[in-house]
Amino acid sequence: MNKFEKIGGHNMAGRAVNRLAGRLTAVALTAAMAVSMFAGCAASGKNTETAAKKEYKPSAMEQMNAKNDPNVIQDNYRTCYEVFVYSFFDSDGDGIGDLKGLTEKLDYIEGLGCNEIWMMPIMPSPSYHKYDITDYMNIDKQYGTLDDFDALITECHKRNINVIIDFVINHTSNEHPWFKAASDYIKSLPDGAEPDSSECPYVDYYNFSKTNAGGYNQLPGTNWYYESQFVDSMPDLNLQSEAVRGEIDKITSFWLDRGVDGFRLDAVLYYNNNNQTETIDDLTWLVNNVKSKKADAYMVGEGWTTYREYAKYYKSGIDSMFNFDFSQQDGYIGKVLNGTANHGASTYGNALVDVENEIKKYTDSYIDAPFYTNHDMGRSAGYYNGDNAEEKTKMAQAMNLLMPGNAFLYYGEEIGMRGTANDETKRLAMRWSGDSKSKGMCVGPQNAEETEQTYDTLDKQMEDPYSIYNFVKQTISIRNAFPEIARGTNTFEKDLSNDNVCIFTREYNGEKAVLIFNPSKDEASVDVSSLGVNDAVAMLQTTKKAPSYKDGSAKLPAYSVLVLK
Repeated sequence: MNKFEKIGGHNMAGRAVNRLAGRLTAVALTAAMAVSMFAGCAASGKNTETAAKKEYKPSAMEQMNAKNDPNVIQDNYRTCYEVFVYSFFDSDGDGIGDLKGLTEKLDYIEGLGCNEIWMMPIMPSPSYHKYDITDYMNIDKQYGTLDDFDALITECHKRNINVIIDFVINHTSNEHPWFKAASDYIKSLPDGAEPDSSECPYVDYYNFSKTNAGGYNQLPGTNWYYESQFVDSMPDLNLQSEAVRGEIDKITSFWLDRGVDGFRLDAVLYYNNNNQTETIDDLTWLVNNVKSKKADAYMVGEGWTTYREYAKYYKSGIDSMFNFDFSQQDGYIGKVLNGTANHGASTYGNALVDVENEIKKYTDSYIDAPFYTNHDMGRSAGYYNGDNAEEKTKMAQAMNLLMPGNAFLYYGEEIGMRGTANDETKRLAMRWSGDSKSKGMCVGPQNAEETEQTYDTLDKQMEDPYSIYNFVKQTISIRNAFPEIARGTNTFEKDLSNDNVCIFTREYNGEKAVLIFNPSKDEASVDVSSLGVNDAVAMLQTTKKAPSYKDGSAKLPAYSVLVLK
């Protein structure tokens, strides 16, 4: 199903040397510029301290990781950047992000190392979040036009960035023409009459009942109720209806023909809220529909539940279900980093094995979808306070982004943005600059609460080799450099792991990498000579202390990662 095509796979050693030389040349030029500025300031009698601070000295992890070639493989094991277009980058000065603004920032996303974008809903909607759609084959005017969308797709594909879009078919807006037509028809029925789809086909698009069942709301002016499991403004579609499936068939063709590479499926568990068997049937139909048109289209489902439940949905043939068990403050990553009782480093390894084993009960062909936060969750920088808060914030991203599968990163997490409380506050404007009037800055959702930010804006963090931004960028560079990290057969080295260190072996296409995580506050040493590795090839440091490896022994300072080959 997946196409494994290496880009520039030949002469890897030469490319690695060239990349390293380029990085070191850039560092040397930066240093030379600083010296020149120093001299200029001295000649003019100005303070030289400011000029000297402009010199960028790469960290030990940057210098080591620069030796590795990205070795990009064009398949569905990627690093996906979730974007809320509304809050990302504004191209026209109205304070609302748009598709042209996102296109302007593709170089930033590519430079971060991400090679896939998931856009939250972009279709016409009466709400700011756009999860209640009124037209499935258009672009909301706040975001631009279909021409803007086509231009975005073209520019993404030039950069080998895939695009998946949010596909919200569990429900529509109550302002959708389908629901308006159905509602008007129901209201016109004489007392005691039953709806007839031959008179109004749209009446079968939704679930109407004379019984006020759970998750139903009354249709104003009638004795009828309609299913709306979330809120009354989002009536649920009847996905068992052949007519609805016919509409969905047209919609998937429309977007696939425009070049999208797949879909993020919203609210999968609610497709048929009272019947899991029928829900999986709905999902199976949808997966087959999309795959029949584009075999390598990537499909990932949102099923906000435990892995023992969402694993069942892999029976549908879907590529991925989001791995909720490792997300949020109370997920496995958060519990390990917060030192929750009985959750040492090995908890992370044991949990990953348990999830894999559960999914394999239903399929051998799947791509896990690890993520740490998304638009419905409080941002992760708020999970940690006091000593080592920044180190934990960084380490959490490493534990997420170095998991197998297709990893997801929510915009702004790479700079440690904060935001909890209501949904609007979880979707604040991207902090490109400390100047709210600088080009592209968005206002963000109107009802967001004022939030004190702990860490610098992006422009400042890019100048700091030890910032959260540079840590996340280095993490993704490691993920890209070693295909076995995302794609390999995963072995948890349980006998070598303990409360302080967690060790995995990943093997893919004859290549093996060993990943050693120290998510604890203490320095750790471990003998890994039994794993048959020779050298340290990559590392992550959350402070100025770097990991090291010699004669089979790995030494890791607190909150660090070492990769061996």
